[in-house]
Amino acid sequence: MDTIPLVHASLGEQELAAVAEVFASGWPAGQGPRGKALEAQLAQRYGAGGAVAVSNCGAALHLAMLALGVKPGDEVIVADYTFPAPAHAVRYVGAVPVFADVRPDTGTIDPQAVADLVTDKTVGVIAVDTVGLPADYAPLQEIADRHGLFLVEDAACAVGATYQGREAGALAEVACLSFHGRKGATSGEGGALIATDPAVAADARLRSSFGIGSIFDQAQIIGLPIPEFTEIGYNFKLSDIAAAILQVQIGRIGELLQRRSAVAARYAELFAGEDLLTLPHVPEDRTHAWQSYVVTLDESVDRAGLATELRAQGIGCGHGTWATHVQPVFRTQQTCPVSADLFARNLAIPMHAELTEAQTERVADVVRRALRTHATSARRAA
Repeated sequence: MDTIPLVHASLGEQELAAVAEVFASGWPAGQGPRGKALEAQLAQRYGAGGAVAVSNCGAALHLAMLALGVKPGDEVIVADYTFPAPAHAVRYVGAVPVFADVRPDTGTIDPQAVADLVTDKTVGVIAVDTVGLPADYAPLQEIADRHGLFLVEDAACAVGATYQGREAGALAEVACLSFHGRKGATSGEGGALIATDPAVAADARLRSSFGIGSIFDQAQIIGLPIPEFTEIGYNFKLSDIAAAILQVQIGRIGELLQRRSAVAARYAELFAGEDLLTLPHVPEDRTHAWQSYVVTLDESVDRAGLATELRAQGIGCGHGTWATHVQPVFRTQQTCPVSADLFARNLAIPMHAELTEAQTERVADVVRRALRTHATSARRAA
């Protein structure tokens, strides 16, 4: 049986050659020459004042909260339907995450929900490019400007996507990227903070290395400089090994996204007219990075039963992402009904740049047949 995984990283000989160069350089650790080259590459790509390569997107979000001056007791409005990293980052600095519901068609944060949640304690908003689709940044920025709030773009899933002609990662004053193994560009793990303000990037870079600055830079000075710890920092550095892989992967974004987009287009053809699921909606003013391909099941479909059957037939699948407000760790009384509904009915099916057309067709065929098996009899008859 041909097993078709939910995700698969597109790593090969180019990436291996880049790693070999790092081995030969004698500097595999963080904030070395390859890390600096990656940061310059990212800053140029996004037209940013600065870019900081870090160990993961969660670290980038944490550093963003620190660099933007979020304090204990502050409120930060966060998108609810997402991996909970934004809410975690807010809690890391002692602030309060306030969960904003999402649009039912895109799963991205609803600007009206954000506007309704602003209080005198609100200091900022973290929007999320849900599974690769950018949020509504024009109205979000208007709300932020009106109330004097910062706006952070969690672009973890959206490398290569666009909104109104601008690339995800350049849609807010600070953006946070992920290079996890299932993303459009990957080093297995990794992330970056992209900032329009060089001072924000400098703050994040210092804190990412224990508040001591770059040991590599210190090593270039003749003599014996004694570094000083000027901030309480963290060990969030990205190794030069990972940075070298990412330099190759960033250069391949167009190629890999084209292949993912072809899979998405084929799914749309194969599922056309299927009344037991709704396909992803992409508004005309943006493009999708297709980090995941998430369908919304009809209420009559037993999702758990469907997933069990798909996996039994070698088809990888997942639940989509999370309604953060219902996670026990946050102990909130808030309700986000749209997010909760998507959390209950979304299903992720295989999506990556290595999927063949035959595999894509097999996924669609198995899903369509399994839908009939796991829908209620009344809905099947209809």
